[in-house]
Amino acid sequence: MRIAVFADTHGHYPSGLPARLRHADEIWHLGDVVAPELLVEFEQLGRPLRVVRGNCDDHPWPLTLTLERAGVVCHLVHIPPPLAPPGAQIVLHGHTHVPRDETDSNGVRWLNPGSVSSPRSRSAACFAWLELDAGRAVRWKLVRV
Repeated sequence: MRIAVFADTHGHYPSGLPARLRHADEIWHLGDVVAPELLVEFEQLGRPLRVVRGNCDDHPWPLTLTLERAGVVCHLVHIPPPLAPPGAQIVLHGHTHVPRDETDSNGVRWLNPGSVSSPRSRSAACFAWLELDAGRAVRWKLVRV
């Protein structure tokens, strides 16, 4: 399963981004959409689109989503919690605008795709591909936009 993951659009995204995600099995936005109408192009791709609410969002998206895909339990949230929720194998978050790929002492993988519109630190604007297979995360690949 191949999932496109992005976050922190803050009302805009680079042109051509929807076309780059057209081969995703699913698309996950990790919050701070700001302008819900910007998701229309992603919805038109006909792939399941999952969105969590960020601290800059007024839309009633859920604050968190726990999804099981290919036998992997993924917890989606905008602001990273201090600890992974029970049962989560991967915690995907936004908020910091800085990419992240870390595994904690409990074996939980923490992933952040950075921001497609306003990166911080020395990171570039990017999104990520998450590939899952048979109960494990096979690959997390950041893609510059």
